[in-house]
Amino acid sequence: MAYHTSLLEDWIEQLYQQIGIYHPEQLDYQTIAKKLNIKLKFRAISSRLYKDVILIDDRLTPEQQFEEFSHEVCHKLRHAGNHMVMPDMFLELQEFQANHFALHFCVPTFMLKNLNFQRSRKETVHLIATTFGVTYEFAQKRLEIYENKLYYQKILNNL
Repeated sequence: MAYHTSLLEDWIEQLYQQIGIYHPEQLDYQTIAKKLNIKLKFRAISSRLYKDVILIDDRLTPEQQFEEFSHEVCHKLRHAGNHMVMPDMFLELQEFQANHFALHFCVPTFMLKNLNFQRSRKETVHLIATTFGVTYEFAQKRLEIYENKLYYQKILNNL
């Protein structure tokens, strides 16, 4: 059964290919930031986009920093508006979108599809976490999204 990608998955794949990233070992967020001309600074504060700079919490693990960077990249490349004056529901929408984006940006579908999934779910989650440099919990969420999409596509194909 063919996996049908979403517009977001296609957009992320095209972005990565434009900057010469094709394999998980190339997913270094500092390199990605340079290739996208995004300024990064590290501070002992919660990660955020401030003006044109992504501030990353330097107290986090490298895996958590990659996840936070990816969340903020969504705000930088795909969102507009000042969160300080934005209506609450619109802010919640942008945060939901940025969290969803980060899952796909850190573990792009075009790379995930090439993994040799393990026999057990636990081993597969561990493989995703170590291959893509994300936390175990993040890898678990990403695998769940991928599996759910495969499951629902299978159901739709059988209708």
